[in-house]
Amino acid sequence: MNKLAEDAQALLSATADVAGEKVGEARKRLAAAVERGREVYGRVREQAIEGAKVTDEVVREHPYQAIGIGVGVGAILGYLLAARCCRKND
Repeated sequence: MNKLAEDAQALLSATADVAGEKVGEARKRLAAAVERGREVYGRVREQAIEGAKVTDEVVREHPYQAIGIGVGVGAILGYLLAARCCRKND
């Protein structure tokens, strides 16, 4: 996301001296889109960090249940993937 924002800023800088109503309008829309993207990225990042903290607390409070859930999910995924591979080979 940061690379995309940097590229958009570079494009805005490169077209700063280009005249024209359409170019100016496009630059304004791009600048607004970059700003909205940064805001959304910041909110999503904060939510992800908060979710990771909550998950860490729950796992620390209930380690055996977390291990059991992890093993169960892994077993189900393994079964589904193995069944899918077997169907492809038939």
